[in-house]
Amino acid sequence: MKHPIYEGQITDVQGILVGQAQNEQAMTGVTVVLAGPAGATVGADVRGAAPGTRETDLCKPENTVDKAHAVVLSGGSAFGLASATGVMDYLEKQNIGVDMGVCHVPIVPAAVVFDLMVGDGHVRPDAAMGMEACKAASADVKQGAVGAGTGATVGKMIPGIIPAHGGVGTASMKLPDGVTVGAIVVVNACGDVYDLNGQLIGAGHLPDGTMLPVESVLYGAIPAGKEGQNTTIGVVATDAVLTKAQAKRMATCAHDGLARTIRPVHTQMDGDTIFSLATGKAETEGNLFQLCAAAAEVMARAVVNAVTMGAAE
Repeated sequence: MKHPIYEGQITDVQGILVGQAQNEQAMTGVTVVLAGPAGATVGADVRGAAPGTRETDLCKPENTVDKAHAVVLSGGSAFGLASATGVMDYLEKQNIGVDMGVCHVPIVPAAVVFDLMVGDGHVRPDAAMGMEACKAASADVKQGAVGAGTGATVGKMIPGIIPAHGGVGTASMKLPDGVTVGAIVVVNACGDVYDLNGQLIGAGHLPDGTMLPVESVLYGAIPAGKEGQNTTIGVVATDAVLTKAQAKRMATCAHDGLARTIRPVHTQMDGDTIFSLATGKAETEGNLFQLCAAAAEVMARAVVNAVTMGAAE
């Protein structure tokens, strides 16, 4: 039975737009979260043991620059980090970035998923695709097999298994003080995906069509999957005013949304990474306790949406 789609999108957060581009034949793509000319206070938390990232050190609270102007989520494994160059070029042309006198330097953290085994592994997101995604940016976010989720799959731990579809998902909620929290995620996990009631909605199957959840054999004598061929990456955003340390805390708590829905998660075969953005457009500090709880909730909902919509493609 098809799972209902959770409401809301990360673009419900004031100041946030999303652009996506993909090569449907090669089954790879890019999803870009744009934070507007002023940027947004940024944080990041990397939990997977096989990450492909850029600018995550800059996101640490103790480091100088406190705002990012965009976050890139890309397919193509480490090759896909090149797509962030196109995003930087797009932003620089609009004089968006840190003003260094001679030019504006856009701050664009990025993370990638491994999708080279799906479609054409010799075709990867590049600078041109990153710029294309920026030009397509809007408040309407398509979900499923689109953008960085075009070639995403889940349930890959068991050797010989046929994976289920992953994809891009998004969700949001408004808190009583008027602050909005939203998330977008690219689900390409080694593990299986469950809804918030514990129902299995995404797992690999055998050639005869029999679904075989990872948990059914997880603690038996099975070889592990290959390292670095998976990964779930995402962004959680709010229009509350946050410090950089608070933004980092929100990114950390958003990982709880992955833990609620993906089993197992944060493995040595995944590079699970979540970025956080705080645009401050609501002009209120908000309640950090509520913000962090909401971050986990909308991330979990976004994961369910990604797999539900991916399976519908």
